[in-house]
Amino acid sequence: MPSEVAAIDAVVADLVGYYESRSVKVMIVSEYGISAVSKPIHLNRLFREKGWITIKDELGLETLDCGASKVFAVADHQVAHVYVNDPDLLGEVRSLLERTDGIDEVRTMSHERAGDLIAISKQDAWFTYYFWYDDAKAPDYARCVDIHRKPGYDPVELFLDPAIPFPKLKIAKFLLKKRLGFRGLMDVIPLDASLVKGSHGRDNVAEDEQPLVIGAPIPVQTAEDIAMAIRKVFVS
Repeated sequence: MPSEVAAIDAVVADLVGYYESRSVKVMIVSEYGISAVSKPIHLNRLFREKGWITIKDELGLETLDCGASKVFAVADHQVAHVYVNDPDLLGEVRSLLERTDGIDEVRTMSHERAGDLIAISKQDAWFTYYFWYDDAKAPDYARCVDIHRKPGYDPVELFLDPAIPFPKLKIAKFLLKKRLGFRGLMDVIPLDASLVKGSHGRDNVAEDEQPLVIGAPIPVQTAEDIAMAIRKVFVS
């Protein structure tokens, strides 16, 4: 990893130098920092155990029916929006979340797009969207890069399934079939959440895991500070 970081650093230095030599103001802002994690939390499986999740069978595979479910979660790395379609369950759901290992905090937010409850994981944990028990019944999109059909973000998409002997050959075969006009799935993603070793989303993390800002004209501590710095550099 150090060699890769050094290589990226050299590319960034060359890019910054190019623009600064032309009197262009440069400010580098990372989207987020990464925290080491080792504990995936499967909220939808937990809700399924309580009988709150509705599952549809599609040709022998399972899909999550959000509209018919009493409770379901949309995972976003270390944050999960929990939607409670049955208001009578709100207190019970909150109590369950607060007792669940790996959850640090349960919040509410008054926003039309927010869940009824928002779960924040502990620093070494993160949330999956998984709702099936048997991998053989996982939906077809589970093994694909398919951000629009999955009820939550899936960082396992960053990996190729180690159980596939020659994954690049399988990908090449898929691309060839697609070029010839055939349809199919590029199902090369594993279903092993333990592969994920880094996550993000918490708003209370160690300083060395926080987002990075280089070139700000003012001290920055919050997202609002960064917005002000950007306006000061590029607008004023």
